[in-house]
Amino acid sequence: MRPTLNTDTSIDTFKEYYWLKEELQTFCRNNGISASRSKIELSEQIATFLETGEIRKPVRKSKLTSLPQEALSLDTVITEHHRCSQQVRAFFKSVIPSFHFSSCIQNYFKNNVGSTYRDAVEAWYEEEKRKKDPSYQKQIAPQFEYNQFTRDFFADPDNKGKTRVDAIEA
Repeated sequence: MRPTLNTDTSIDTFKEYYWLKEELQTFCRNNGISASRSKIELSEQIATFLETGEIRKPVRKSKLTSLPQEALSLDTVITEHHRCSQQVRAFFKSVIPSFHFSSCIQNYFKNNVGSTYRDAVEAWYEEEKRKKDPSYQKQIAPQFEYNQFTRDFFADPDNKGKTRVDAIEA
């Protein structure tokens, strides 16, 4: 049976179980910790708190002022402050009629500062080609640990024939 998350919870027990974001936020609010963070940040803060008692203040990101609008082209360079805006979507749709923002392309923009939109178009087509491979499995980001657990549960041969309810109860 899963324990209740409280200040007596050991760090090992905390890391062993899956916690809903709502549970993490409630714990934070009850212990004077900022609850307005991503689930991963909440988990990291709670782990620090359970280990050391330290409460770290969230780092505030400064809002960027609007960047000047410029004509987009295949030679447009991806910058550190790239945004997936309606203007960018419209540009890519003009080049790739079936284009839509996906986690893959958003990660490409984030991880390939200095590349061009031409490179992003190539990356888009490479991803579309990978998706057609029957063995392709989309990578699940760390913040979606429940989805990863569910995939792993059904991939385990010991769980053959089990249902979604069985996965939830596991």
